[in-house]
Amino acid sequence: MSAQKTGLVITAHPGDFVWRAGGAIALHAKRGMRVKILCLSYGERGESQFAWKKAGVQMAEVKAQRREEAEAAAAALGAEIEFMDAGDYPLRTTEPMLERAIDIFHEMNPSFVLTHALEDPYNVDHPEATRFAQEARIIAQAAGHKPDPGRAYAAPPVFLFEPHQPEQCNFKPNVILNIDEVWEQKRKAFEILAAQKHLWEYYTRVALNRGMQGGRNSGKAMTYGEAYQRLFPEALETLA
Repeated sequence: MSAQKTGLVITAHPGDFVWRAGGAIALHAKRGMRVKILCLSYGERGESQFAWKKAGVQMAEVKAQRREEAEAAAAALGAEIEFMDAGDYPLRTTEPMLERAIDIFHEMNPSFVLTHALEDPYNVDHPEATRFAQEARIIAQAAGHKPDPGRAYAAPPVFLFEPHQPEQCNFKPNVILNIDEVWEQKRKAFEILAAQKHLWEYYTRVALNRGMQGGRNSGKAMTYGEAYQRLFPEALETLA
């Protein structure tokens, strides 16, 4: 029996994996893949607007609420989730976090990695998460880092998910994923994120727009889509 295929999502905040990659997560989980979300923070400062409208709310309360929401959203999408609690606004990664991420790469040997765009002038936490993901992937390839002669490891392709304002982030999608069959799962995951109700309809419109573009570019009917930018070239044996 062949080993179960896996996918890894590295995200700065909980909402990011839902809005931007929830369809891909649900789709691959439905196909029998193990999908793990590595969430670097709880999004307790910058991603929890409604939570902070309650007078006297404490940081621990907001973190607990966001963790509960993120765990429920991951479960709704069919994924597992691990938190690093690095804080957000600003997100500051550490050497122990990097070592843990490298261990996850080695343990999972993922078939793909999903993470943020390379640039985001509106949110520096996002490219910091991408930098962290790239660094972990690069070091995980190094045979001399935590040597193990029996380890089989191949550096996975990296796909950057769509930022909130793609034009400002030099995001140029070259992959549109059809998420029609898991759209209802993704929408239900939206509705778990009570702290960000203002984004539910926005990201529904994004999915519809990308679905329209995906149908136009593929010639196949598509209603809902997610856009990705492949970071490294794909090796093909034929263009036909």
